[in-house]
Amino acid sequence: MSSIPSNVSYTKEHEWVSIDSSICTMGITDYAQAALGDIVYVQLPKVGDQVTAGQVCGEVESTKSVSDIYAPVTGVVVEINLSLSDSPETINSDPYGQGWLAKIEVNGQPDDLLTSLEYAEITA
Repeated sequence: MSSIPSNVSYTKEHEWVSIDSSICTMGITDYAQAALGDIVYVQLPKVGDQVTAGQVCGEVESTKSVSDIYAPVTGVVVEINLSLSDSPETINSDPYGQGWLAKIEVNGQPDDLLTSLEYAEITA
């Protein structure tokens, strides 16, 4: 069973988001990384990019497939996890920690995010 921390919010597309004032840190969930298998490449948005909630902002490539990454919130990318270009497998080993993808500055509260319980229901 995949881990579903209760201190972050989720999207139906299997991204997680942690909100600290106006900065949202995002990544893909443990469920998503397990379904993908060994991650070999990540294409992240660029710092300064405007992203829109629900829209594609990057992709993750594994030994099995390529999957789109969807922005969980609308805002401007202020930081990306540069270490993933050399070590994309960090997403497999630590999806909610060192495997984070990007930090996005948002205006206002994001809509349509799921709690850990709601996310557990859709992944059950």
